[in-house]
Amino acid sequence: MATYSTAQSQAVREPDFSTLLLPVQQKSMFQENGYYVWCGSMIRTADGVCHLFYSRWPKSKGFNGWATDSEIAHATAEQPLGPYTFKNVVLAKRHKKYWDADVTHNPTVLKFGNKYYLYYMGNYGDGTFWDHRNHQRIGVAVAKSLDGPWKRFDKPVVDTTADSWDHLMTSNPSVTQRADGKYLIVYKGVSAGEMPRGGKVSHGAAISDSPTGPFLKRPGTIFDYPGSRFAAEDPFIWRQDGRYFAIVKDMKGDFTKAGTSLALFTSEDGFSWRLTSHPLVSGLTLEWEGGAREKVRRLERPQLWLDKGRPAVLFVAIKRSDSVTCNVAIPLKNVNQNK
Repeated sequence: MATYSTAQSQAVREPDFSTLLLPVQQKSMFQENGYYVWCGSMIRTADGVCHLFYSRWPKSKGFNGWATDSEIAHATAEQPLGPYTFKNVVLAKRHKKYWDADVTHNPTVLKFGNKYYLYYMGNYGDGTFWDHRNHQRIGVAVAKSLDGPWKRFDKPVVDTTADSWDHLMTSNPSVTQRADGKYLIVYKGVSAGEMPRGGKVSHGAAISDSPTGPFLKRPGTIFDYPGSRFAAEDPFIWRQDGRYFAIVKDMKGDFTKAGTSLALFTSEDGFSWRLTSHPLVSGLTLEWEGGAREKVRRLERPQLWLDKGRPAVLFVAIKRSDSVTCNVAIPLKNVNQNK
C-alpha cells in the first residue's frame, strides 16, 4: 500500500500556496437563493467568458441532500473572479434505468482537443443517504460547446472493483493529460466493511488513451496516512514544470499539522505521491478584502483555474453556517486575472 513521503527533490521549486492566497472579494462569492452551492470548476473560453460548473441542491433537502438531490449547473462571468450568474442546469436527473439517474455532483471540467469533458460523480438510490452514497460512481459527459448538448453515457467511466480498495464506491474525480498524451485520473474510493459506511476511504490512480476511457487502474493507494481510516478527499491534480501536483482536503491535519485544511502533494509520475516542502495550502480561515477574517465550518473541493498552465485562481466550496454555503474564487499572487 502506498502512503506518502516527505522527501524533497531539490531540482524542482515547490510552491508555497499559503503565501500566494490573496484576499477574497465579495463579488467572488457565488451562491443561489434556495440552494446549497458546492463543487465549483471553472474554464475560460477564447472569447473571454468564464464558465463555472458547480453542484447545487435544494435547501429543503438539508446539507446531506448532496447525496440524494444534487445536480450540476452552469454559471458564467466576464472575469475569473466573478461575479457569476446562473445560466442553466447541465446534468439533471434522468431515467431510473441509468447509473446516475438521481444525482450528479463533483464536477470538474476540462478541454482536450476540440471537445469539453465534464467529469462527475453520479448515483441512484431509494432516497436515503447511505443507499445513494454507496451507489456513487464516476462518469464523464462530452460536448463540443460548453452550452451543450452534453452526451452522457450508459455506464460509469470508473466503476468499483470487487474486493479492492474501491469495492463500495468511487467519487471525487480529477483528471489531467500526461506528457505522453495519455490521461491520468485520480479519484476517491471506499473499501468493503461494516455497512452502511463500508471500510477505509482511500485514493487511487488510473490511466487511459482516451478522455472517455477505458481507464486502467494502477495498483495501490495514495494520500493515505498511517492509522487513519479517512485521511483525505477532494483531490485536484495538474501538471506543471514537468511534474504533477495535487491539492487535497486534509481531513484532520495529518499532513499539514494544521487541523482540517488543504494539503499540497507532488509526484513525478502521477502514481507515487509525496508531501511538498510547503504542504499547507489553506486552513479554515478566509481573508476578505478589507481585512476581515472569517473561520468557516467547512472549506473543501479545491479546484484551480490555470492561466497559461499556471495556477491563477483557487476555487473552494465553503460552509459558513447550517444554511449558508457558496463557492469562492480566491485570487493567487502574480497573476493578472483581468487580462
